[in-house]
Formats: sequence, C-alpha cells, structure tokens
Amino acid sequence: MIFMGGKKKLGLKQMERQQGKEDEAKAAKEKKEGKKAGPPEKKRTTINVIPPDAKNDKIVAEIKKMPVLTPYAVSTKYNVRMSAAKEFLRQLEQNGAVQLVSGSHSIKIYKPCA
Repeated sequence: MIFMGGKKKLGLKQMERQQGKEDEAKAAKEKKEGKKAGPPEKKRTTINVIPPDAKNDKIVAEIKKMPVLTPYAVSTKYNVRMSAAKEFLRQLEQNGAVQLVSGSHSIKIYKPCA
C-alpha cells in the first residue's frame, strides 16, 4: 500500500494555534538567554598596504633586534600586508641590513646582519 501526497495542510484555526505556541516559545527562550543573539562582534582593524621605510634608522634598529625575520613576523609587528612585508624584507636585503638564511618559492627566512 503506497500513500502519496504527504502531510495535509492545517486549517486556519490550527495554524493560528501553532504560530501562537511558537511565538510564546521564542519569547521565553529570548527572555531566558538575556538577549544573546549570537557571537560577540569583533572589531575589524585596517591593514596597511604601504610597508615601513627601509631607510629609517629607527625601524632598521628594531629589525636588527629580532632574532629571525619572516614575512609573517614583519607583517604582524608593523600591521602591514604579507606582500608589503615581503617587499620590505627584499629592500632591507638590498640595503644590507638583513641576510637571507633560507627560503623557498613561498617563504623566505632572514637574519639581521651585525
């Protein structure tokens, strides 16, 4: 025996009762939770595209204090994008402030020159 057609539609009075129960349950839940709608909102910070100046003595002195230099370390310290940090490290290498230790096509590791 095969039944077709699915669930029957509710009458107007039944729909009204069902919606009233759902509204009461929703109101009780919100009252119980204390208006918690979702996760707390995070503040978005803007990330600079322009790298720090590679010729600035103060910045170069800070860089020389770091034991190992990676694009991620520079990016987080100066709040710049990874591409800007990579370019900054290339400029420092050309100036002679840092030396390439190891690297692949994706990441390069530098150390400060004494």
